[in-house]
Amino acid sequence: MAVRWLCSLFGKPFDGGKRMDNGSQLHPSMARLQEIQQEVARLGQQVCAFSGLQSDREYRRLERELSRLQMETDQVETEGKAELQRARKQAAQELEGLLRYLEENATHPSRLAIEELSQEAQRLVEQGVVEPQRAGAAEIGDELVDAVQELVLRLTQVKTGGRVPLRKARYRALTRVCAVQDVIEGRARQQTLPLPLSEGTHAAVQRINQVMVQVSGARSQLVALLMGLSGRDSCAHLSRVLTELLVELDALDVSGNASVRNYRKRVVEEINGLLKHLDLEGEGDDTCRYDLAQNDSIRQIEAVRGRVAQLQGEMLRQGGAGEFSFRPKAELQSLLTHLDQVDTARNPCIREARRRAVLELQALITFLDLREGLERRQPGPEEHPSHRAVWQVLASLSDLQAQVLCFDGKRADKSYMMLEELLTKQLLALDAVDPQGDPMTKAARKQAVKLAQNILSYLDMKTDEWEY
Repeated sequence: MAVRWLCSLFGKPFDGGKRMDNGSQLHPSMARLQEIQQEVARLGQQVCAFSGLQSDREYRRLERELSRLQMETDQVETEGKAELQRARKQAAQELEGLLRYLEENATHPSRLAIEELSQEAQRLVEQGVVEPQRAGAAEIGDELVDAVQELVLRLTQVKTGGRVPLRKARYRALTRVCAVQDVIEGRARQQTLPLPLSEGTHAAVQRINQVMVQVSGARSQLVALLMGLSGRDSCAHLSRVLTELLVELDALDVSGNASVRNYRKRVVEEINGLLKHLDLEGEGDDTCRYDLAQNDSIRQIEAVRGRVAQLQGEMLRQGGAGEFSFRPKAELQSLLTHLDQVDTARNPCIREARRRAVLELQALITFLDLREGLERRQPGPEEHPSHRAVWQVLASLSDLQAQVLCFDGKRADKSYMMLEELLTKQLLALDAVDPQGDPMTKAARKQAVKLAQNILSYLDMKTDEWEY
């Protein structure tokens, strides 16, 4: 495993296994280089898995061990023998490459952006949850919910370039902020629920109410733990406390009273909702979790996108020949329904991947609808001149949309700037149309403006280099 990884990183494996003296006995220097190679392989896996910063203790340990091996490699005596010199040189290159890889990932702009967003999340939680809880205030405002949601979106948009350490760091940060978002939203929902039952309703209600108060405090404690703001407590301790509350609630006798039974059930569900977030310590280490290319939902989304690309290609090829006869609208609608059923598991990256696939489908359906409308159009002699002007713009937008659907470039490309300019000109042309009080022209112009804006947005989406 380690050798395969080193091959992929540096191009060729370390070959410390050559035997000297006609293969009868391993030279002492070569034996030492083999030992160094084994340590390099072991550390190589750790370097590849490391997703932290230069200030982390683990970074300093890895840097220290790699530097030590560099010194020991330099001290290996080659006695002027070419094979030993090559082996020592390759070992030195491997070590230098690992050190460089370690530093590049820990100081990468995307890694620093992830850390900055994590610290911003900490500040939000400190000011919006922890400090109010200490002051005796328990209410969660909509501003905090919206701010956390914005942070989730910004984390989703951080580019990793496919680097495993960066993907792990982003995933780890996302899991925590999303967990905080879930807890905060749950607490905000709880604030809108009716007050607990009166203690005179049943003998068990008093204890359930007391548990409710403890659960409310546990929410704030959990949020602080997830954001690294609680130095004294631990996830394991909070998990034990919540589990004990579940056992106590289960032992309460609430038979014969449906309202109290439902009340207890609601409290149990809230405790279970908190417990599911207490196993995040190992999050980000499971390849199947942070590598979304292996995720079943992403695979479904990508399969739909692949089919959409095939349909789009066939549709545009036939449309380019003159008659626009290929109309796969039924299949496109079926694919749209399939995307709606894809399980995102509340993962913001999967949600965004699905959203973008939906927009690709909708763009193709809109294009098909517009082409059909243009083909069916039969203007009469009494048609309002302004209405005719809007349809002329729609015909131009149809041609431009076909180019946008085919576009596969970057924002710096001349073709992108040309398309953006032409679409903007169509918006200006629509702005210059005077409906002269004609209601059909007003409605048509409004729809045309929306279409032009959607095509511009879709063009931007195709060039923003998003990744999951």
